Amino acid sequence: MTVWRLFWTKSTAISSNSKPSQHFSLNPNSTFSQFTSHFRQFSTSFLVTKIPKKFRKKRKKKESPRTKLVQTQPNINPHFENILFRDTHFRFLTKTKEFLSKQPHHVLPLDDAGKLHQQLGFPRGRKVVRSLQRHPSIFEIYRHNDGKMWIGFTDFMEKLLDEEGKVTNEMESDRVSVVRKLLMMSKDKRIALSKIYHNRLLFGIPEDFRDRIRKYEDYFKVVVEEDGKRVIELVNWDPTLAVSALEKEYMVDEDKVKKAFKFPIKHGKALDLDEGDERKLNLLYTLPLVSPYSDGSKLDLWTVEAEKFRVGLIHEFLSLTLEKRAYIHNIVEFKEEFCLTKHTYQMLLKQPRTFYLAGTEMNWSVFLKDAYGEDGVLLNKDPQVLFNEKLYRYADMKVVKPSSDVYET
Repeated sequence: MTVWRLFWTKSTAISSNSKPSQHFSLNPNSTFSQFTSHFRQFSTSFLVTKIPKKFRKKRKKKESPRTKLVQTQPNINPHFENILFRDTHFRFLTKTKEFLSKQPHHVLPLDDAGKLHQQLGFPRGRKVVRSLQRHPSIFEIYRHNDGKMWIGFTDFMEKLLDEEGKVTNEMESDRVSVVRKLLMMSKDKRIALSKIYHNRLLFGIPEDFRDRIRKYEDYFKVVVEEDGKRVIELVNWDPTLAVSALEKEYMVDEDKVKKAFKFPIKHGKALDLDEGDERKLNLLYTLPLVSPYSDGSKLDLWTVEAEKFRVGLIHEFLSLTLEKRAYIHNIVEFKEEFCLTKHTYQMLLKQPRTFYLAGTEMNWSVFLKDAYGEDGVLLNKDPQVLFNEKLYRYADMKVVKPSSDVYET
């Protein structure tokens, strides 16, 4: 207001000292150029039009899904989060072990290894030697007769691989049942062989399972499609296998299964339900659950029945894994076969009693909570899990001392 008062005071003084012919008239017939030329002598550059940086409110940057954790305090379970940290710590060990095991004589030129950062699991731009030196009891670097440097397994690791081979052979029938159950849960009772191969470590399926399934013609049939893709199909339906882990648990502890999932029903406040009545109403809406071995493709996509089917299917899928957990990429791999939607993440978050989602929003992992104790230790460990844990212990050792029980599982 002070500025405009000053402005009008000056303009009045000018107009009083000017000749009538020089007066600027604020009538409608005045041109725009006359108007602007009259006010050009009054500068407004001294007016502050922007707030100085030091007084501006700092906007909080939106956290990236790559780093933003799924869980927040106080819901974070450090035991489950540490398991994912262990996966990251041993990524190089796991991937390099798988890659070297498929090479002739289990060896690889060091120069070639340095170019395989994705296959071996070491950071891009880093030297592979640094990762190899972290596990001296597992990997070794030596000079070949041709004068080139090569990498391979130590003698100790070769003996561990022999032990793992025995575990694989002993558990073959169990792995066959797992593949059969996966096929029985799939929409068309068929899955691409490549998908099972990519996720074989999740279920403990051996690397050469594509050759082993030839022995089980009563269970499987391999079909080569027009595009060259190999697909494994189910030959015979086994009703004894079409029983989910939840159904088996229901026979033992009915109340526990009833509390496993929650599908709340919306109701008006006019009903004036107390907590007990609301729980009973939700239970009627939640039960019965839908078997993961039923045909989910026939259900309407966004109905409660379809969501019950998808939740039960993921529960059964996780129960078939070695460690009762899986990453997002493991689940997405079977999206079409299991009739899953892009809202799987939100669906699982609504069932905190049964599932725990760990990691970040972009790379999360889902755990079956009941499969773990309060200390975060798996209650029932597969022989392959026991072997992996022993391998991790030796991998962090700088020197392995000879012992009679080194190779015991």
